[in-house]
Amino acid sequence: MLCILALISAIAPLSTDMYLPGLPIMAESLDTSAASVQLTLTTFMAGLGIGQLIIGPISDGIGRRRLLLGAAAITTLASAACALAPNIEFLIGARLIQGLSGGAAIVLARACIADRARGNGAAKLFSIMMIIGGVAPVVAPLLGGVLLGPVGWRGIFWVLTAAGAVMVAGVLTLVPETLPPERRHGGGLKALVANLGYVAGNRRYLGYALAFIFGFGALFSYIAASPFVVQNVLGLTPSQFSMVFAVNAVGMVAAATITARLLGRLSARTLLNFGVALLTISGSVLFCTAALFNSTSPAALLIPLFVSVSSIGFIMGNATALAQGEVTAAAGTGSALMGAGQFGLAAAVSPLVGIAGPDTAVPMAIAIPTFGLLAALSLALFARKADAAN
Repeated sequence: MLCILALISAIAPLSTDMYLPGLPIMAESLDTSAASVQLTLTTFMAGLGIGQLIIGPISDGIGRRRLLLGAAAITTLASAACALAPNIEFLIGARLIQGLSGGAAIVLARACIADRARGNGAAKLFSIMMIIGGVAPVVAPLLGGVLLGPVGWRGIFWVLTAAGAVMVAGVLTLVPETLPPERRHGGGLKALVANLGYVAGNRRYLGYALAFIFGFGALFSYIAASPFVVQNVLGLTPSQFSMVFAVNAVGMVAAATITARLLGRLSARTLLNFGVALLTISGSVLFCTAALFNSTSPAALLIPLFVSVSSIGFIMGNATALAQGEVTAAAGTGSALMGAGQFGLAAAVSPLVGIAGPDTAVPMAIAIPTFGLLAALSLALFARKADAAN
């Protein structure tokens, strides 16, 4: 069950990264501009956020499994529609649907775990899920580059269709209903508003959720800026960039693995505090190196960057578990708000880290410690009185 939920959570990086190598070929194949093709990424990201906001609260009223099965099926069909797209307008629409259904599937996967586990147990499950799902951002661009030549960009979407079919089969056979009828809320607008008020009014939830969102903001600052920083600023080749990207991803997965092993001996809150502190300190070192000393030494930049990315492995799973643990009566709504904030911030971060052009690391070096500091402030201001069980 955990593997299937991890695959569902990995659909976003798979659907985002696998087809990126084929964007220039897609523009030529569909007789359109590069800007129009890039809209397929924008609409997908927008769909991810909107889908989570819509389905998360609904699932608190009617349960998870049927919605999860429907979301997985629609994701599969939308991926097939992308593969068959006759023109760019059709492809943009199909990507929007793929994002909406993918976002719904992600929020439901998180809610399923929150329904079943609490405290350190939930943190361990979310960390294991992150380990499994953390492979996707590493494999996706490499797999896309390998597949592009033999099968073309349409073949990449057929691979995503096959992944969607595995999701559907997995939900059918391995994922039971995790929210029993007695724990569901009534439907309607009144119940939706009540759930949103319940979740947004929980200060500790807000603290943990904001730590999660700002941690992801730091990660996405790296994802969006690193191709330019590593290649244009540090002068490494595309293949060397792939190695750097893979090493940093391994560091993040290793940190999540350490988290899963330490939970029980240390609390989720302690490990979260450590991750946020590590992100802030390493990000500050990166800022000093890139902005104050204007260094272009690979070692001087890549070492603190590796530590910053690795620290995310201590943040995401623990912050998710702690936040969801605060709003167990509306886990779908809580997951939805976290997901919407996560991808909304990601959409805003991407242009900001490139605002100074492709030949400087300064915006990224400012963004990473800033998000670390914001995460620390969120915990200090909103989540000061953590339960002893956490």
